[in-house]
Amino acid sequence: MTKTTQPPYTLSISKDELAKLPVTEYEGNIKLIERPEEVERAVSALRSSDIIGFDTETRPSFKKGQSNLVSLLQLSTRSTCYLFRLNRIGLPPEVRAILEDPDLTKIGLSIHDDFHNLSKICEDLRPAGFIELQQYAKQFNLADISLTKLCGLVFGRRISKGQRLSNWEADDLSEGQLMYASLDAMACIDLYEYLRDGKFNPADCPYKVYHTPAENDSDEK
Repeated sequence: MTKTTQPPYTLSISKDELAKLPVTEYEGNIKLIERPEEVERAVSALRSSDIIGFDTETRPSFKKGQSNLVSLLQLSTRSTCYLFRLNRIGLPPEVRAILEDPDLTKIGLSIHDDFHNLSKICEDLRPAGFIELQQYAKQFNLADISLTKLCGLVFGRRISKGQRLSNWEADDLSEGQLMYASLDAMACIDLYEYLRDGKFNPADCPYKVYHTPAENDSDEK
């Protein structure tokens, strides 16, 4: 049986190394959708794109056993992120159709958790056409697969997570919340296309963790 040669290293970045990187700023457009009459135009724009970035936000709960429904759904093109306030408009049928369209490519990270949470709003939701960025990234020796660490390893920049535990059901979302939510969705497109198009060379990444010979031998079959 032919032995499989394992890469001599994986790519991993520590919290301290990540903290030293410059912060990524969101540079796209933002469209906040909080009324039913705004949905049709947003959906039309999204369907005109050949790829969509995907993410959700939920108001955090600080009490044991208590959870909240998804507050915000982010769907992004390469230039504009559409933020659907689900706590106000629910999950519109037109938006659900995007999530279930197998012919429309959508990129997300840790999407199983997002689907689980969205199913609490729409029990028979059947997502299709999704690419899981965490799985896709592993073929590039990327061991750290959170969004912020992927951005650090691939782009040499970090995403500030200061807004993650903010109130996503606030009457008015702050500019910081809008920027954070939009960046999370659009970054999924940026990372996927950068990796897919061969622009990332793992050998050039400075954050290598080398395996010992014993580790390599134990992985061979």
